[in-house]
Amino acid sequence: MTACYAVADWGTTSFRLWLLDRSGSVLASRRSADGLMAIGGRFAETLEAHLSAIGAGETVPVVICGMAGAKNGWQETPYLTAPCALADISRAAVKVKRRNRDIHILPGICQPDPADVMRGEETQIFGYDRDGIFCLPGTHSKWITVEEAHVTRFSTWMTGELFALLSSQSVLSGMATGVAVADDAFLAAFNAILDCPEHFTNALFGLRARPLLDQTGGGASALSGMLIGLELVGAGVSGEVTLIASGPLAELYAAALEEIGATVTRVDAEAVTQAGLFKAACDILKTGERV
Repeated sequence: MTACYAVADWGTTSFRLWLLDRSGSVLASRRSADGLMAIGGRFAETLEAHLSAIGAGETVPVVICGMAGAKNGWQETPYLTAPCALADISRAAVKVKRRNRDIHILPGICQPDPADVMRGEETQIFGYDRDGIFCLPGTHSKWITVEEAHVTRFSTWMTGELFALLSSQSVLSGMATGVAVADDAFLAAFNAILDCPEHFTNALFGLRARPLLDQTGGGASALSGMLIGLELVGAGVSGEVTLIASGPLAELYAAALEEIGATVTRVDAEAVTQAGLFKAACDILKTGERV
C-alpha cells in the first residue's frame, strides 16, 4: 500500500509516529523518547530523521498533535476554548512555516473557568467521536465531558505526577517501589480515601509508619489507591464512564471505577490517538477515506 500521510503524537517526554495509507491502516510506526525536553528545539531535524527511518517519502504530509503546538513547542497552535465542537480541531490546525514538507499541528483546548488546558487528549476524543464522560489517566489525568459532539467541560488531576514525586522524592521513596497493581492493598487504600478524603495526608504518613511497626504497608499499590481515590472523589464520577487508557493504568482505573459501581467502557488509548490524527489528516489535506 502507498503511504498517504504520517501522523505524530509529540509530547513533553515522548514521540510516536505512524505512517498511514489512504484507509488509515498503519504501514509503519516508530516511537522514542524524543519529546520536547530531549531534543533542544531541533524539531525539523528530529521529525525528518524519524520519517526517514520508517521510509516516508519527502512529499508525505504530516499531522501532529500534542505539545509540539505549545508556546515552547515547534510552532504555537492557539487553544480552542471550551465549549467547542470536535470538528473545530481540524479546522484550527496551524501549518508549520518555512517547511518544504506539508506539516500541520493540531490545537489543544482551554477552559477559562475553572482554568484548565489540554494538548493531545482532545485528539483521542476526536478519534473516538462519541458523547459521554471520558477518563484519560496519565501524568495529568483528564476528565472530559462531550455533549452533542462538543467538548463542554473538562478537568485535570495531577495524580500521576504526585505518584511519581511521592514515590521518589518523599519519605515514601523506599516504600512505594515497584509497579502498582489492583490488588487488596490498592482497593483497601482506595476505599479508605473514599470514606475519609480529608485524612489523605495522614493516610500517606501511615504508609511510612507501617513498615516501622512491622506491619504490611501496601507499597506502590496502596499509594496508587489513595491518589486515584482522591481523584475520583474530586471528579464526582458516577454512572457510565469511557476509560481511554492502556497498560497498567487501564487496569487500576477500571478496578477503581468498578469498585464504586460505575459502568466502564474501555478504549485503547493508542488506537484512538491514531484514529483522531487520521480523521484530522483527512479533513486538513482533503485526501484519504475518512471514517
